Amino acid sequence: MELQPGREAVVRVAVATLWTSPEAVRPVDRPALTAGADIPTWVSGMDTDQQVGDCVLSQLLLGERVLVSELRPDGWARVVAVEQPAAKLDPRGYPGWLPAEQLVVLDPAHTSIDHPLVVDATVTGLHAAPNGPVVLPGVVVGTRLVPAGPALDDWRPVHVPGRATPLWLPDGHLVPASAASPAAEQALAVAQRLLDVVYIWGGLSAHGIDCSGLVHLAWRRFGVLLPRDADDQAVATTPLSLGAERPGDLYFFARPGRKIHHIGIVTAAPGDAGQRRMLHACYRRRRVIEEELPADRTATLVGAHRV
Repeated sequence: MELQPGREAVVRVAVATLWTSPEAVRPVDRPALTAGADIPTWVSGMDTDQQVGDCVLSQLLLGERVLVSELRPDGWARVVAVEQPAAKLDPRGYPGWLPAEQLVVLDPAHTSIDHPLVVDATVTGLHAAPNGPVVLPGVVVGTRLVPAGPALDDWRPVHVPGRATPLWLPDGHLVPASAASPAAEQALAVAQRLLDVVYIWGGLSAHGIDCSGLVHLAWRRFGVLLPRDADDQAVATTPLSLGAERPGDLYFFARPGRKIHHIGIVTAAPGDAGQRRMLHACYRRRRVIEEELPADRTATLVGAHRV
């Protein structure tokens, strides 16, 4: 079946990038636009200014569902990422553009399963056979996969969108999808594994990530779909009195009279002198860091929330 406007599709690459428009992409973005979407090469090719270009909106993971709203003759698809809530942009999900060849029509046989699996390795690859060659590298934590049978010699077969036969990955890289909401410390532990990952505006993977992407991905690992953007994440979470926050809660930041522009994950209870620590994807430092809040950051702290 072919992609059609008004129908759902799924991502067939490890990580697809959602763009503001086809015309906004830059020469440096070419690796991310191919049928294989080589995100590590794309990230490594950018300088620090290009890492924060505003042409990127978000990213989507292998198997993630989208609603196709428009198909262009030049191979671009306008979609709504239905698993990334974005109430202020579209009540259906996050809208944007991506190359149509990075999508495939949803296979009904793989939509209803009793025991879905989630990638728990920070980054892994899918193999043609147990111990065989990698045919789909760069699959990241939080990716949901459909089992294609029992494990064999510590390898697990999975159905992969756009592939006629199952691919394999180490069984230890997978966990059953969570049925219950995680403890805050569990989500924090996932985020801590992304320490030092490069900052990419709109990034949502272990190859490159932004502040709200780090929060979204950490909870998505456990099946909790928080909104994609920081200001929407504030609306979707429960405010706390400052001083009551604990590890795994969230800090939000805004300048006077402006909307929330930054988010971090609390890593320690506040100190007796009011010191606060957080893990966050830092625009200034261009990477994920854990630090005590400096004075200028504390000056824009507007609240602590709990998921």
